[in-house]
Amino acid sequence: MTHREIVGRYRGSIIGLAWSFLNPLLMLSVYTFVFSVVFNAKWGGNMNGGRGEFAIILFAGMIVFNIFAECINRAPTLMIVNVNYVKKVVFPLEIIPWVALGNALFHALVSVVILLAAQWIIMGSIPLTAFALPFIMVPFIAGLMGGCWLLAAAGVYMRDLGQMMGLVTTVLMFTSPLFFPISQLPASLQPYLALNPLAYFIEQTRNVVIFGELPVLQNYIVACALSLFVFILGFGFFQKTRKGFADVL
Repeated sequence: MTHREIVGRYRGSIIGLAWSFLNPLLMLSVYTFVFSVVFNAKWGGNMNGGRGEFAIILFAGMIVFNIFAECINRAPTLMIVNVNYVKKVVFPLEIIPWVALGNALFHALVSVVILLAAQWIIMGSIPLTAFALPFIMVPFIAGLMGGCWLLAAAGVYMRDLGQMMGLVTTVLMFTSPLFFPISQLPASLQPYLALNPLAYFIEQTRNVVIFGELPVLQNYIVACALSLFVFILGFGFFQKTRKGFADVL
């Protein structure tokens, strides 16, 4: 189903699946031009401020955000647009959010390849800690899937959720450390920004892929525990409410 969705997304276009490579490549080019040429932005810290570094750092964070935004925005309508599966009693409805996540992860993987290639060209090296990226993604995916199950189930009964998610993801984007590091904020505000569910994973993705820093073990364990809690909560809520899906739809 994930393969069919990925292929169907580009069906009928002239270059087909090549768009999955062109889209992130074009976005990275835009980021590089806007932030390194127009705004001459600098990230700070131990970065040397070379041309394009800000765009690379921003692009790394956007990969994490785009996975989150695509899944969360689609989650409230997943049961509604797949009503034919809902009415088939033997169909495992809990896999439908996994299909949406698989689609998002495929495009994220393409973006990561482009990110690493651009990082090698612009910054001259890729730290060995980049191999730790899958370990950062595991709790992120678990927590995201729990959220998708919650929203997919709730979206059947509350159709307004589908309209709200666009606003929610926009707010989360501008309150996430996408365009700035958390360390640049006043100390009094940093704990509040850290409450953003994306903040930890965006920061750690940059740390392992760009800055060559491994996550603090204690913080990583806390992130895993919270993600597991959301995963279990979301799955339990989905299973509890799924019996009424067919009647409502």
